[in-house]
Amino acid sequence: MTPLPDSCDFIIIGAGSAGCVLANRLSACGRYSVVLLEAGGSDQKFWIRTPLGYAKTFNDPRVNWCYTTASDPGLNGRSGYWPRGRVLGGSSSINAMAWVRGLPHDYERWVNSGATVWDPHTVNDAFDALECDKGTKHSSRSIDSQGRVLLTDLGDHRHPFTDHFYTAAAQMGWRTDHHIDGVTTLSSNTINGRRWSAADAFLRPALTRKNLQVITQATVARIDLEDGRASNVVFEYQGQRHEMTARHEVVSSAGAINTPQLFLLSGIGPASELRERGIVVNHDLPMVGKNLQDHLAISNYFYASEPTLNNVLGNWPGKLMAGIQYILTKRGPLSLSVNQISGFVRSDSDTAVPDLQLYCNPVSYRINTRNSRDVDPQAGFLLGAQPCRPSSRGDVTLSAADPQAAPHIQPNSLSTPHDQQMAIKTGRLLNALAKTPAIRAVTVEAVAPDTAKLNDAELLADFRERAATVFHPTSTCRMGRDASDSVLDPQLRVHGIRGLRVVDASAFPCITSGNTNAPVMMLATRAAKMILDDASELR
Repeated sequence: MTPLPDSCDFIIIGAGSAGCVLANRLSACGRYSVVLLEAGGSDQKFWIRTPLGYAKTFNDPRVNWCYTTASDPGLNGRSGYWPRGRVLGGSSSINAMAWVRGLPHDYERWVNSGATVWDPHTVNDAFDALECDKGTKHSSRSIDSQGRVLLTDLGDHRHPFTDHFYTAAAQMGWRTDHHIDGVTTLSSNTINGRRWSAADAFLRPALTRKNLQVITQATVARIDLEDGRASNVVFEYQGQRHEMTARHEVVSSAGAINTPQLFLLSGIGPASELRERGIVVNHDLPMVGKNLQDHLAISNYFYASEPTLNNVLGNWPGKLMAGIQYILTKRGPLSLSVNQISGFVRSDSDTAVPDLQLYCNPVSYRINTRNSRDVDPQAGFLLGAQPCRPSSRGDVTLSAADPQAAPHIQPNSLSTPHDQQMAIKTGRLLNALAKTPAIRAVTVEAVAPDTAKLNDAELLADFRERAATVFHPTSTCRMGRDASDSVLDPQLRVHGIRGLRVVDASAFPCITSGNTNAPVMMLATRAAKMILDDASELR
């Protein structure tokens, strides 16, 4: 076993989507020593490598923090289940692999929130440098793109039933060739029937570098400050407590839930909350853990008159044949995400910027008591949507002064009139889509509740009862103008503390309109240059 170093130039906390990018970029020049700490273990597992395997990792505590929120008044007191990756690659190893940049408007909002160097043009250039050209689903080309994200357009490999979604979209007046203003097939970070996570794209190519050390099964307990600077990281590894000194910077990439938890455990946060937990206040920073934002989606399910993925995945013979097909060829349903058609649309004609993200999937399922999905045995499909830019704000606080205790997550869903109105608009749009001739032609019946029979008040009540997170928490240590409205400056440095930066979804000034995994990797790509530039100035 390689001995643990006492110090290094950079300590990165969390080997998720951002941490893997940083580990690659910061170690590439060979000038600096980098240690990457990860609470989870290896990602070399069959259900992680298999694209549809996220149905298995969804509630697996070996690779997943398996968080549960507090009772949410806006959702009729329901608690939400929030899976987060606890494994190399983080949530990019257990997510649904949708690669969505978001809308240019998202990054205009970032700039308006004080994150002045994150304008749409600059962000777009960073995405371009991050991504490989899109290939076909089962391309035979060699994987020669280390240090970038391999993307696949589902193209002709999407399920035939999705043709009906395209026809319905056209009947709604939407474009069918444009993801940010209409609907189209999703791009996914897969290649040749395998998941291509942040660990695949960034960490694995860097593991041979002598200046990078990755320590798994290492739970960080706190970050110590000395004279206003982040100095040591204290973590538990193999049953023992260790301390490591960062000569240049400590970077938290632990995610939108675990980064604020770690800061609070370190005495960085709202002074009153810290004192209530008996934690010494090392730096009073009121906005740590505040501004929690997330996407809530609702799905309407229908039984279909034509075959869908249910005909394969809803019975054991079909699952067995799909498994054999995948093992032999890396093709078939297991090589794809069920999320196949998506895009951004307007809830009504008066809306200047698309404000709903649409999901049209050739499968229907139910959430069971184990927080996993049971595919219906008969043919079915779903139409779902999420409001893009919620105005409700939750928070992440400590449940106990213990790094092993899950944090307290309070989403405060639907707590504003804007979000309540958007819930109604979401229901209306899904009903209109279900009434198109293309969808009516393949619908046997709506699975209860049939929302076509609901008025606006009932649509809102239905949203409160059935809507759920699509696992996009952000903004709990957001960038902004100063410590009164944020935790970070536009270079992702913690206000008032030297040598401490945050690079993960908690840094988003506000949530992007769609899936957050791609924006996190973009954020980390730009952050790495900022970190190296600052380090060079100190040499």
